[in-house]
Amino acid sequence: MTSTRLQPWQEMEIARRQFNQLFNELMPTREATWTPAIEFNSTEEAFTVRVQLPGIKAEDVEVQVAQDTIAISGERKFEQTDAKGFRSEFRYGKFRRVLSLPAAVQNDQVKAEFVDGILTLTLPRLQAVKPAIVKLNLVGTTETAIAPEAETADVWNS
Repeated sequence: MTSTRLQPWQEMEIARRQFNQLFNELMPTREATWTPAIEFNSTEEAFTVRVQLPGIKAEDVEVQVAQDTIAISGERKFEQTDAKGFRSEFRYGKFRRVLSLPAAVQNDQVKAEFVDGILTLTLPRLQAVKPAIVKLNLVGTTETAIAPEAETADVWNS
């Protein structure tokens, strides 16, 4: 006697996929939310983000940069066709991608380039201000003392 193991979850998943495929074939022009692919590169000077946006015009893309976050949004618009038997597997509709950066950037110095469906953002890192220790001579004075720049010292690197 052979025993067959019943796997109801697997059978339900197969049925769900078949239903989705049928629905997608019947409704080829429906718009769906999608997310563009990215590449992220980090150097000591800057971050570089490349976003894959084929078939999208520059005027349909918006980029917002804060000191530690990038938000990229836009829309790939569906172009109606009169062809019979038309089928499309392209993703249409609005998209939004928000990236948290590992360090702060100079958001007023960001450079953007949009060529052949690839958006490239170069985000210069915010250079950390090196803390300096100021040595003040308070002997014999009752007024506020301000040390000249030459008298400042970096105690941590002495």
